[in-house]
Amino acid sequence: MSDETIQLLAALSRGETDAAEKLLPLVYNELKGIAARQMQRERADHTLQPTALVHEAYLKLIDQNRVEWQGRAHFCAIAANVMRRILVDYARQKNAAKRGAGAQKIAIDEDLTPDQTSRDVDLVALDDALERLTALNPRHARIVELRYFGGLTVEETAAALDVSPSTVKNDWRAAKAWLLTQLEEAE
Repeated sequence: MSDETIQLLAALSRGETDAAEKLLPLVYNELKGIAARQMQRERADHTLQPTALVHEAYLKLIDQNRVEWQGRAHFCAIAANVMRRILVDYARQKNAAKRGAGAQKIAIDEDLTPDQTSRDVDLVALDDALERLTALNPRHARIVELRYFGGLTVEETAAALDVSPSTVKNDWRAAKAWLLTQLEEAE
């Protein structure tokens, strides 16, 4: 992420609304990449398109006036969280419309990565488990958000959380094991 992008994010945080117009072309590809990773986990016939997800997330991101943007990893982390919230809200609405039938499923394997040979997991169940993990260990939950939903590397996650890469690796391993146990129990 360029210095210009960081400066525009800071200007946006200060309430300078004209910064939003200049910012979109600079962050669009980054947002598109995050959306692509998020949508890759969704079922093939999902009606929300990646471009719509990017645009909805961007509108929510530029409305963040209390955030002191600290760089690419920080931006990606918040963008991933916003996109996750949008997708979960979308899944909850779809489930409510169907009265619980046909829950939104995502593919997940033992590494918490998308995999064509993996089992399907309800996105809402994953979100609920992640909320429970947040109550137990906020850093573990944040690492899952950054790695799984944001697609950040171990090093980027460590920088975003101001911890060592080995801490991220250990916490990631523990969080995955806990989440997979929770998801198995939910089935």
